[in-house]
Amino acid sequence: MIPNEVQAALVALGYSVAVDGNIGPKTREAIKDFQKRHDLKVDGHAGPLTIARLHEALAAAKPAPAIPEPGDIVPAQWMPAGRLERVICHWTAGQHRASDLDRSHYHILIEGQGGLVRGDSPISANGIGGTGKRASHTLNCNTGSIGVSLCCMAGAKEQPFDPGKAPMTAVQWERLVRVVADLCRRYGIPVTPRTVLSHAEVQANLGIKQRGKWDFTRLAFAPSVKGAKACGDLLRAGVSASLAA
Repeated sequence: MIPNEVQAALVALGYSVAVDGNIGPKTREAIKDFQKRHDLKVDGHAGPLTIARLHEALAAAKPAPAIPEPGDIVPAQWMPAGRLERVICHWTAGQHRASDLDRSHYHILIEGQGGLVRGDSPISANGIGGTGKRASHTLNCNTGSIGVSLCCMAGAKEQPFDPGKAPMTAVQWERLVRVVADLCRRYGIPVTPRTVLSHAEVQANLGIKQRGKWDFTRLAFAPSVKGAKACGDLLRAGVSASLAA
């Protein structure tokens, strides 16, 4: 087993570790606990005997997946191993259906009725040290960033606010919260204003200029929520609640 596989096996067996290929203190503590529970030498290293016992424990735990997906929102194959630091949320400024262009820019798209569409690039390509074609969703902030976008807001205007011909729906927002929670859980991403944020918050929260992007400063289904921070705080509150459920 490579480090990512060891961590994924530990996660599947109920341990809370990041699947990032970095065998740090938290992963070693999980290995030690596993070794203690299975009468192995407790040294925090995944040697041949520990790996063999991990395989046995996984086989006994079937049919549980190798990577748990509370809520069953994002399919396991959509979340390959990688070192990801944040989730950036967008809207496509298009219709309620994902287009070919949309799929080329984002990892996961959420259509008007809440259906999920997988983008052309794997999440792992945007990971730190990842290879392959990346999804270019955020100017100068793609490395380490997962791009999730709602298919909506064609023809929208910020001032005065007009949600356009394909307004963001409450169903899309609810699904976004659960998708982001799954991604945070899978990649060990904490919920903070620097790690779970909208495109409109990137410049203020990360200090990276974004050419006036305003997704999200308004929510068509909740007109009383105004401003990037207010929308972002609502998103993070929902994700935190989903993770705690």
